[in-house]
Amino acid sequence: QYHDDPYSHPNDSVAAIPLSPVGTGQGYREYPEKREQYVSPRQKTKRRGWLVLGIIILGLLIIAAVGIPIYIFVVKPRLNASSDGKSDGGSHTGTGDNGSTGTGDSDNTVVMGLDGSTVTTENGTTFTYKNSFGGYWYYDPKDPFNNAAKAQSYTPALNETWDWNNNRVYGVNLGGWLNTEPFITPALYEKYYPDAVDEFTLSQKMAADTAGGGLQKLLEEHYATFITEEDFAAIAAAGLNWVRIPIPFWAIEVWDGEPFLEGVCWKYFLKGVQWARKYGIRINLDFHAVPGSQNGWNHSGRLGDVNFLHGVMGLANADRTLDYVRTFIQFISQPEYKDVIPMFGVINEPFTPKIGAYEMNSYYIQVHDLVRDIT
Repeated sequence: QYHDDPYSHPNDSVAAIPLSPVGTGQGYREYPEKREQYVSPRQKTKRRGWLVLGIIILGLLIIAAVGIPIYIFVVKPRLNASSDGKSDGGSHTGTGDNGSTGTGDSDNTVVMGLDGSTVTTENGTTFTYKNSFGGYWYYDPKDPFNNAAKAQSYTPALNETWDWNNNRVYGVNLGGWLNTEPFITPALYEKYYPDAVDEFTLSQKMAADTAGGGLQKLLEEHYATFITEEDFAAIAAAGLNWVRIPIPFWAIEVWDGEPFLEGVCWKYFLKGVQWARKYGIRINLDFHAVPGSQNGWNHSGRLGDVNFLHGVMGLANADRTLDYVRTFIQFISQPEYKDVIPMFGVINEPFTPKIGAYEMNSYYIQVHDLVRDIT
């Protein structure tokens, strides 16, 4: 008694012989198609109903996926702008003609803007945001760590993942801002020439210049004016999406005998982070000047001898440097900052011929382990 279903035997007869063994033979491969021909009309109708229902649900999901973003980002802002124009003629709430978007709250705070929008800085001044690359700024004082800003259409927003295989870095260095260098900021040094040759001697001369305002006043004027919020907006407008910010150890602390201005440039670094977040720019934080000087060049803080992993205080200065690396890493790896500062340069241009390759390799291994323990 041959039959087509290798899984069942008519009347459970032991003598029943299937067309072919299970898993082999043409009979098994044809079984589903043959079985389909004998499905009852009710079963066919039921299956067709499920298929139609699935198609309807899929269609609704597609409509929702396309329609909701269009409503939120296009239709609703225009409706708000139209409503605002009728009610007060000058409200910032919604999307206005200048491409800025408000919170919708009673304070009418503008939190987002496209090309041509007006930006109001923290000191009340305004400027026009120009970005022909499809970028937009975003800053909500009620949500200051929001990473929605996008520098350009081809750059992931800060709350999106940077793809190192496909996204391209277009960057600029903000040298001379928080770590002064005579060849970048000569105006700071010219007044004290030839005595001021690095920030160590510049700090000494400025501290003695009480008629000019002293160290804090003179250097803070530089920090406040050399790089501003408008510069970050211009960086995005130029098509750039990364900035490198050199920073010295005295952003954290100084020891006795070190004339540097302690901690003040850190305040301006935090402003830079806020501006980078606002305009969708990522930061490479570069540890530019370490205790003792890693190369003896003027941009390391002190021109002259190398006293990092070299000289009488070499090991002590290296240990101190590791402490500062730990401080920087602990800060930038926090959830509020890690997407804005994804990169950290652990030391700038160490003079390996003087320090030694073995010593530098040992330092890098310790830094690696330190960073991995934190992150």
